[in-house]
Amino acid sequence: MRMRSMTPVPVAVLALVAGMWHLSVAQQAPYYMHRCQRDDPQVNDCLQYAANKLTKYLRDGIPEIGIDDVEPVVVDEIAIALGSGPDGYRATFKNIEAFGVSNLTFVNVRSDIDTLQFQMTIDIPKIKARAQYKSSGVLLLLKASGAGDYWGEYDGVKSKIYFKASPYQGDDGLTYLTVDQTKMDFSVKDIKMGVENVVNQNAIIHAAMNLFINTNAQELLKEMKPQLRTKLTEHLHDFMQRLFDRIPFEYWLE
Repeated sequence: MRMRSMTPVPVAVLALVAGMWHLSVAQQAPYYMHRCQRDDPQVNDCLQYAANKLTKYLRDGIPEIGIDDVEPVVVDEIAIALGSGPDGYRATFKNIEAFGVSNLTFVNVRSDIDTLQFQMTIDIPKIKARAQYKSSGVLLLLKASGAGDYWGEYDGVKSKIYFKASPYQGDDGLTYLTVDQTKMDFSVKDIKMGVENVVNQNAIIHAAMNLFINTNAQELLKEMKPQLRTKLTEHLHDFMQRLFDRIPFEYWLE
């Protein structure tokens, strides 16, 4: 029997089929996404809704994109200095773990879609933190050198975040984003903090330290803030890049 040779499929047809396949994939936004229309007059409200929907699923992890657990947020180390000279109080906080950050709500989103610039305001009801600390120097006329455990409760956290991105085409033909710039700032309404399990420290000094810490909580946070903001901005930048490397832009906007 004579076999008829198969006619080669034109490259243009293959490209068309591939393009239709990518379009089909892009049209099927996953369960954790809500896609917005870029020409929607209410696009910022839509993006706010989409961000809150994604956040809800991120709290429990989204294995499909390789994110299983988003807490605790870990900061390796920050330090504060109160006063100058050899007796100035110094404290170092290491292995800081923060819980409750993922329980955030986007309350405002502003965007410039053409330049891929976004500004967001988020609220977090409460963040609990713990760390190991080590201190030296004089505090309230008392020698306050020691080491132990630090704890903090931060209520009414509000943060403003800005980022700028640029697009690139992935190997799958879809569009992804690179985070080019990230800025953030935050404020805390109420703070409770203290130290415990302090090595070689009597009860009087321990009580005086905790009284000072809670009485001056906002001032202490002000001292911590520059380093803390830098570390948290780095974490935020890396986390957003992980998301944008895994979620095509076509799932966010069309």
